[in-house]
Amino acid sequence: MSFSDADMTLLRSLGERKCKAAESSENQERRRAWYLHDEGTHGRPMILAQVQGIRDENRPVADSELLCENPSARSIEKKLRTELYNFEVLEDDHVIEPWINVGWDVCIGNYGVEAVVHSGDRDGKMGARRWDPPIRDLDGDFDLLHYRELSVDRVSTQTRKSILEKVFEDVLPVRIRGSHYWTVGLTWPAIDLIGLEGLMLSMYDNPAGLHRLLGFLRDDHLNMISWLESEGLYTPNDENDSIGSGSLGYTRDFKNDGMPESGCVRTRHLWVLSESQETVGVGPELFAEFIFPYQKPIIERFGKCYYGCCEPLDSRWHVIRDITNLERVSVSPWADEEFMADALGTEYVYSRKPLPSMISTRVFDEDEIRADLRRTLEVAIACRIEIIMKDVHTLNNEPERLTRWVELAREEVDRANG
Repeated sequence: MSFSDADMTLLRSLGERKCKAAESSENQERRRAWYLHDEGTHGRPMILAQVQGIRDENRPVADSELLCENPSARSIEKKLRTELYNFEVLEDDHVIEPWINVGWDVCIGNYGVEAVVHSGDRDGKMGARRWDPPIRDLDGDFDLLHYRELSVDRVSTQTRKSILEKVFEDVLPVRIRGSHYWTVGLTWPAIDLIGLEGLMLSMYDNPAGLHRLLGFLRDDHLNMISWLESEGLYTPNDENDSIGSGSLGYTRDFKNDGMPESGCVRTRHLWVLSESQETVGVGPELFAEFIFPYQKPIIERFGKCYYGCCEPLDSRWHVIRDITNLERVSVSPWADEEFMADALGTEYVYSRKPLPSMISTRVFDEDEIRADLRRTLEVAIACRIEIIMKDVHTLNNEPERLTRWVELAREEVDRANG
């Protein structure tokens, strides 16, 4: 990474804006609200909206607006501009922290086989894909599998950190901090290996083979977790770190339990996400037999668990409530909101995900959006609520829609609170 003087000057100016935003009273209030939210104090509902997945030509933070020339500098610029957009324009409950983070350069290999993926010519846009699962015979092909190989490049990590320290000298400190994976839910890699139909049919055709595969994936994940921990590669995720399927990690519990202020941490001082979106068509009994027993030992290695994403959890609640470190629960657009509100109460965070189609399709119907928000707030007003607009891939080239959704959510929260 060799940055020109112009690139460095621009990045420093954005860093100064970030530092100023982090010191603002608005940012301080949001941080306090997140801590109260985690502590179980009945504070205000938290509102978040995600911009990273939007693929429109006219998007909130467009590549055409980036000014840096060096590709790495442009990547840093985009991240900084996105943070500033969230704070200055979107005005949701994202919090800015006065740091620059760089993650460890960790390489996680494959299982000894790889799926062949087929996708259409979509000119850089999203679209359908299919893949040829590499494991066709669970019994005959099982010996092809091995644990993923793991490695870390400490030199390249420290080099990148040193470069950023030079760029942001006297502006923002640079920390090694970041996640190594999104979820430890297991069903995603299982389906990559044997296909969605293979997963579902094996529950009937070869249950012993499927148990063997999921046991292997559980043990591989536990092996990865132990390796990351022993190598000192886990870093805290208790601030504005993305945890779960869209939430933020603010909590004081880990520091109160002796977590070090910086550097490597143990898994008991970390959030973890688990989910099983791909088995949405599987009944609760089969989920309890084939999926959950292999997720639970992984989840309980960690301090706090956020469970779920797009799958409705009302039919599985009697299963997942046995997670001893469960803290936040996804309430997807397809969940029974009333059931989930009664089930979660104030013990767990009610992490609501509205349908993104309400702000993505041709008509932006504010009455429909308000009605959706009101229903959530009426049903779950006694809960610890967070409302997260995520999985938004288009705003119909009208980026102001996301800002307006945040405004509508704020107005409805104020109305619900009287």
